[in-house]
Amino acid sequence: MKNPYQQYKKTSIESASREKLLLLMYEGAIRYTKKARIAIENNDIAERGLNIGKAYDIILELNNTLDHEVGGEIAINLEQLYMFLTDRLTEANINAKVEPLDDVIKILHTLYDGWKKAIEQLKKQENTADKL
Repeated sequence: MKNPYQQYKKTSIESASREKLLLLMYEGAIRYTKKARIAIENNDIAERGLNIGKAYDIILELNNTLDHEVGGEIAINLEQLYMFLTDRLTEANINAKVEPLDDVIKILHTLYDGWKKAIEQLKKQENTADKL
């Protein structure tokens, strides 16, 4: 039998809205990048590579979900930013330096906060429209 927490977590993800999934992906990328930072400080090469790889995969997935037809210039800018983030992750992994990871964490937090505010604003607009 599966761990009840793992089953709950799986169900939560499978039933999450697109907006919630986006935020969860950013949270995961931030979490793994922070773990990679700790691994560099602890000189744990395997853990560093594992967590950088997970953060890298999430950022690539975020990039793959961009819709350039709908997103236009915003999608182009996000794609360039995601490529910059993957370059910084690669640099951190090759050189075992925390500075590139600090850059990645800062940018991911900024994007996360921006998306969170945009989603909240959209929900407020939808609620207002529903009341009319």
